[in-house]
Amino acid sequence: MASAVSSTTPPPAQRAGYRHLLRTPGAWTFLLPGFAARQPFAMLTISIVLLLRHTTGSYGLAGAVAAVTGVSMALFAPQSGKLADRHGQSAVLVPGVLLHAAAAALLTALALAHAPLWALIAAAVPTGASVPQVGPMVRARWAAALGDGAPDGSGPRSGRHPLLATATAFESVTDELTFVIGPVLATGLSTGVHPASGLIAEAALTLVGGLLFAAQRRTAPPLSAVRADTRERPASALSVPGVRVLAVAFLGVGSVFGGMQVALTAFAQEHGQPALNGVLYGVFAAGNMLAGVACGAIAWRTSPRRRLLTSYAALTLICSTLWVVPAPLPLGGLGLLAGLCIAPALITGYTLVEALVPATSRTEAFTWLTGSVALGQAAAVTAAGQLADGFGASAAFAVPLVGTAAALLTVVFLRARITPRGVYTAIRHEQRTADTHNGSLQTADAP
Repeated sequence: MASAVSSTTPPPAQRAGYRHLLRTPGAWTFLLPGFAARQPFAMLTISIVLLLRHTTGSYGLAGAVAAVTGVSMALFAPQSGKLADRHGQSAVLVPGVLLHAAAAALLTALALAHAPLWALIAAAVPTGASVPQVGPMVRARWAAALGDGAPDGSGPRSGRHPLLATATAFESVTDELTFVIGPVLATGLSTGVHPASGLIAEAALTLVGGLLFAAQRRTAPPLSAVRADTRERPASALSVPGVRVLAVAFLGVGSVFGGMQVALTAFAQEHGQPALNGVLYGVFAAGNMLAGVACGAIAWRTSPRRRLLTSYAALTLICSTLWVVPAPLPLGGLGLLAGLCIAPALITGYTLVEALVPATSRTEAFTWLTGSVALGQAAAVTAAGQLADGFGASAAFAVPLVGTAAALLTVVFLRARITPRGVYTAIRHEQRTADTHNGSLQTADAP
């Protein structure tokens, strides 16, 4: 790892950027298959909603089955992350993607056969539980490739690699690009080809991308760094108070994703333009991606905690206006603004987790946040589906507002628990030292 660190460290005069990050040895071998394998998170819910809306005629029933997959994923994702930390990523991924492809195929067949609700729910459980946690695994690979963590792997250290913050932003951009492509692809296939084709494509991408990603063993975090000795069991990442706070806060992000998927689908149906759903959601996701790119390019001087508070406050404000919008054009504009607020919250949350937990539990910690997003998305899909059936699309937009407002209150009242004491104190000290040094040089150069 030492060679990888030295070869990717940018010169002192240059800021750590995407160009330096992508020169990390072996990065492209896990980035490309990882991108394909993380599509399920963006495609699964909307594919199920569109398929079951076609076969049952009810947003409520479709949302309920989709919610089961989200709850199942939220419950099993942290266990998958813990097993990956302990036994290696490939050992968890290979059986997981095979199970997911089989479960998704079964759910598709049952839906097309107009099976009863209990059968659909039964098939939804393994479908959600087996969604591969590729995003957290990629983040763990970046941390391993860049040499983060204490020398013994027991905890974070103040001297973080300058590219780690860039890697966190890059991964969030990749996540948001997934949410640009995934829902649009699923919607286009389900509405233009066949109602089941979105879910079939999701399963195929999971299988192929997951197996290719699992085959890249050279870039996986070494088992020595995650304590392969099962007799020595590290504490759960959830034992860290800050992780619990962020997991609750990320439910709000999930409520926006799930609520927007159903509300935008119902809105497009009400306006007689079903294909408009993919465009509107794509604009929303494009806002996420653009904000993610900007976050990775900015040298932040404000604390992560303040950025998190600001992001949630702005997101709550935007969500409070969605339910009164009468036409697609202004809704697309507000959706873009909402997307611009989500990426900073996600990036800051993952950055905080990197500093809050030891390297031995990092994949698990990432999956707690990912699982929280999935759980919030599942609850939002269910609630928004019921509201859309009973009161129309406008009522469904209340779900993102309630979710983000609750997350904002959580972050405000428990903000003291999400401040890593040693890491950001050292970073801010370095910034102050650099500012003082630059000021002295300017004074010396003055006539």
